[in-house]
Amino acid sequence: MKKLGFGLMRLPLLQPEDVTSIDEAQLCRMVDRFLAEGFTYFDTAYPYHKQTSEGAIKRALVERHPRESFLLADKMPTYLVEKEEDYPRYFKEQQERCGVEYFDYYLLHTLDRDLYEKTKKFGGFAFVKKMKEEGKVRKMGFSFHDTADVLDKILTEQPEMEFVQLQINYIDWESEKVQSRKCYEVARKHGKPVIVMEPIRGGALANVPEEAEKKMKKVQPELSVPSWAVRFAASLDGVFMVLSGMSNEEQLLDNMSYMKDFAPLSEEEKKTVNEVTEIIRSTITIPCTSCRYCVDGCPQNIPIPEYFALMNRMEQTRDKDEAKKGYKKLTEDGSRGKASGCIGCRQCEERCPQHIDITGWLDKTAKALE
Repeated sequence: MKKLGFGLMRLPLLQPEDVTSIDEAQLCRMVDRFLAEGFTYFDTAYPYHKQTSEGAIKRALVERHPRESFLLADKMPTYLVEKEEDYPRYFKEQQERCGVEYFDYYLLHTLDRDLYEKTKKFGGFAFVKKMKEEGKVRKMGFSFHDTADVLDKILTEQPEMEFVQLQINYIDWESEKVQSRKCYEVARKHGKPVIVMEPIRGGALANVPEEAEKKMKKVQPELSVPSWAVRFAASLDGVFMVLSGMSNEEQLLDNMSYMKDFAPLSEEEKKTVNEVTEIIRSTITIPCTSCRYCVDGCPQNIPIPEYFALMNRMEQTRDKDEAKKGYKKLTEDGSRGKASGCIGCRQCEERCPQHIDITGWLDKTAKALE
């Protein structure tokens, strides 16, 4: 199995401001090319693209290609489950949305300390085990967003889990909040294969400071900046899949160019990654990956990831005027809430896998850009 997986959280759009306006014609071309080059793994989830990702992949992939020609992963929305009966209801809905009788990989989504306890309480682990016994799930696991001690607890108490999906990238590798390295080491201690999510950190590692890019190009002039992030993750022992949310055909072709015949990082490249990490770490202000979990249901319709991207870019370039122009463009038609419109309900913070102080950063964004 080739190590590059097609993440279906950042699909091509017809209208950039509407995440449900998926460009299905382009998606079909991307799916066809992906399969033609020998890649097979596709990863979706219940909430992606405001619950339209699963239907889009049904039309672009499931209805157009033999079932045995691809691997499809989906995820139980654990944060929506309020009683035991919710598990079969959501699972059946996902089967219908995707148009499949079984999922090759099925995950309990975004487990952290609290969601783990909730999932145990309502029988989530027993449910996915039952689905596997019935042949509706081929491999069962979970995606994880918390500290290494919590991961160790889950894998100790749930040894039947067959794999774990972790946020791993070279910026978060030594982060005390994300704990990429520590979580990876716990997974390996338990002998669990690892799927990597957010290798490019929501696109942040595709646009690095000029000094960092120069270092990369000096060592590998032909390779793109994002390739370093994907190859870093794919080079780790025990990592069998690296997901990339590809938003257009150009990104797809670039990723496949270096992952078709994957070569792990050399010692020189590892040294370069360490140097680049220090440069980038000094410029990233807000650790946002643009997963957009914070946006769904925001009562003020605030495009939080877009505002945070402007703040991070401003820190990198020191160009406040350009950031203000970007902010004005996003807010001038009145369709989106301003950062200052935040009412402090904090439901966004409850959904944030990165545990960001979103309300605090929105206040800082308003002061900087309004």
